[in-house]
Amino acid sequence: MPPEPATNLTRTHYLIATSEREILTGHHGVVVWMTGLSGAGKSSIAVGLDQHLNQQRQHSFILDGDNLRSGLCADLSFSDQDRTENIRRAGEVAKLMAEAGLIVICALISPFEADRLKVRQSCEKSSVPFMEVFINAPLEVCEKRDPKHLYQRARAGGITGFTGIDSPYEAPVNPEVELRTDLNTLEECIRQLAGRILEKTAIVT
Repeated sequence: MPPEPATNLTRTHYLIATSEREILTGHHGVVVWMTGLSGAGKSSIAVGLDQHLNQQRQHSFILDGDNLRSGLCADLSFSDQDRTENIRRAGEVAKLMAEAGLIVICALISPFEADRLKVRQSCEKSSVPFMEVFINAPLEVCEKRDPKHLYQRARAGGITGFTGIDSPYEAPVNPEVELRTDLNTLEECIRQLAGRILEKTAIVT
């Protein structure tokens, strides 16, 4: 049973508004939430997008699922409950970073629609822009790529509860952006996504 939430808390209100922080970065903060199967191309697009935005003098940072699981979420397993907590933590960190005026690129499988919706709702409650990006590649394509040899291990029974094999993936119904990485090159996907992000983050004066 999860612990009871603390009730003796008093929220600290900052003297610097998010809009003032965005003046320093020159753009609005936003949470760019990339979801998709393992091997769909999330991390590759995230790294390339981060570099592209940096070259455009945009302030961005990547929250990668594997990186988070080696630190912030190192205590979590791959049970459904822990996957939900993994997404909750990542979403809250992303929201805080976006409030600081950053373009936060989140690359996590995040297989459950309900978990992604909670992140969206948390961002919207704090007036933080949120973009769900479906990195879409068919399972058979992801299996052929299998850069980490995870599908091979899952098929052999070496990994249980693996998304797309014996654990479900709930594809986004209405994402802001859908990128077909089996039909388009990495560079094409990065350019398309960067264009949409820059439209959303531009400060209109």
